[in-house]
Amino acid sequence: MAAKEKIDLVHQNAIHVEMIRKEQRHQRLHTEFSINPHRKLHILPDKPMSRKVAETVEENSDFIKAFHEARQEPTRKYAMPLTESQEIGWVSTPLIPSSRDDNRLNYYRRSSDITKHKESALRSSS
Repeated sequence: MAAKEKIDLVHQNAIHVEMIRKEQRHQRLHTEFSINPHRKLHILPDKPMSRKVAETVEENSDFIKAFHEARQEPTRKYAMPLTESQEIGWVSTPLIPSSRDDNRLNYYRRSSDITKHKESALRSSS
């Protein structure tokens, strides 16, 4: 069984330098930041008794546009449904235009000779 050799400081430093070079090779600096438009934004007001002067913030049109796009319903955001569960109800417009005169979908209470006879029989029995 070979005993583990002790690494001297020169070798430890070389390993450390190699590791730092690998990290720097794959490291990227991100300078543009934005708020996730898919997450709800909760703006909290100041405390009622605070004496801090309210800050005036300039409106960022890109942020407002991204915020409104994220709040749209899926049929306006996407041309086609993304999941199978979105396919149900994706087309929400009626297949037949609704009309009160159309008897196929409107079943109003109507009376015929049979219903009039049954109604009079029920009234006379009670």
